[in-house]
Amino acid sequence: MFNGPKKVKFKKSRKGKLVKFEFKSNRLTFGKIGLKALEAGILNSRQIEAARQSIARKTKRKAKIWIKIFPDVSITSKPTGIRMGKGKGPFSHWGARVRGGTVLFEICGANLNTIVNALKTAGAKLPIKTKIFQ
Repeated sequence: MFNGPKKVKFKKSRKGKLVKFEFKSNRLTFGKIGLKALEAGILNSRQIEAARQSIARKTKRKAKIWIKIFPDVSITSKPTGIRMGKGKGPFSHWGARVRGGTVLFEICGANLNTIVNALKTAGAKLPIKTKIFQ
C-alpha cells in the first residue's frame, strides 16, 4: 500500500486555501478516457488507493491506468476532547489538494463500456463530485 512521499523537508505543513478551479491540468495527456474532479477538496491517500484498486478490479487488470495526483500534503489532527492551544496536532495522514477540473485518473487499453463502469465505481470511492470525460 502507498503511504506518501519518501522524504520531506518539514513534517508539518500549513493548510492554505483550496483554489476552486484548475485550468492547466484539465486535459487528457496519456489515456483516452479520464475521471475529472468537479469540485475542490483534499483526497487522502487511502481514498486514492481505493479508487485505483476498484478500477483495476473492474477492468480485470487489462487496462493501463495513470494516476495524475499525488498525496504530498501532510495532514495533522488533534484528538477530540483536547482544549484549544498547545500547538499543532500530530501527523495523521497524507493528502492531495485537488482543484475542480483536475484530472484524477486516465485509462486506455480496454473496452469503452468497461472503462466507464470502472470510473463510475472509482468516483463513488472519492469524497468529491467527479465526471467521466474523453
